Amino acid sequence: MKIVFLDRKSIGEDIDLSGFAQLGEVEFYDFSSKEEARERTKTADVIVLNKVEINEETIGEAEHLKLVCVTATGTNNLDKEYLAERGIEWRNVAGYSTETVAQHTFALLFYLMEHLSYYDEYVKSEKYVNDVSFTHFAMHFHELAGKTWGIIGLGNIGRRVADLAKAFGCRVIYYSTSGRNQQDGYERVELDELLGTSDIVSVHAPLNEATNGLMSKEAFAKMKKSAIFINVGRGPIVDEQALADALNENRIAAAGLDVLSVEPMSEDNPLRQIKDSQRLLITPHIAWASVEARTRLMEIIQNQIKEFMED
Repeated sequence: MKIVFLDRKSIGEDIDLSGFAQLGEVEFYDFSSKEEARERTKTADVIVLNKVEINEETIGEAEHLKLVCVTATGTNNLDKEYLAERGIEWRNVAGYSTETVAQHTFALLFYLMEHLSYYDEYVKSEKYVNDVSFTHFAMHFHELAGKTWGIIGLGNIGRRVADLAKAFGCRVIYYSTSGRNQQDGYERVELDELLGTSDIVSVHAPLNEATNGLMSKEAFAKMKKSAIFINVGRGPIVDEQALADALNENRIAAAGLDVLSVEPMSEDNPLRQIKDSQRLLITPHIAWASVEARTRLMEIIQNQIKEFMED
């Protein structure tokens, strides 16, 4: 059994992957272009990857390939029809990052909601040294308790965020992007109502035909001017020009993003021009990446390969 990791660095070099050697011969590559993937998979029985596209172009010469393991939940990079034609099975991993993505959602929110960049700079610029008052609250902030939190996509992560928001005293409402999801204990509303009544709107939905471009110019126009928008779902769910316009024109208060339409960030992304950290906070797709989540992820992948071999 030969196992080939096509983009090992996407998992992080601090995670112990020595256990895979018990399953067979292992080859590690930091990153792989399409051309490199085609060459590197030629003799592979199993490939492990995160973002590499898997299709006829990249695995067309992989005559021994039996299993494709994606170190993520999303599988848009897999040509599933081609894999089915070849009789190649695939696996993804769900649920490994629920806690850490929910945690990062609140990290983004509190940074923006409490104007932490302003207060950090206020102290570090030494304005607080020998100030006339023991306190300084020029940038006003409010309690989370009593606010309405609107969640777009109430899957595992959305439900965890809902639970935590409830613990903080929020009223939680949600919009089902499929129209089929009904969750006991939570109030389901239509998108327009969610956008118009929520103080915080957070996106935890997958990318599909129903969600691509969901947060458009029209959507941002329906939000409260005091609202904070959070996206830890998928970048293309948001029209980034529309979001940039909404921020520049003060149509919403702030936005926190962990995902973008093109990753790494493209030079022509309109959000590049917004340098005010009180209005916009962007992290480089790290919400999923706590040490615990990445360790859990690779343990699941290892077990998937082991179970496949034993079948």
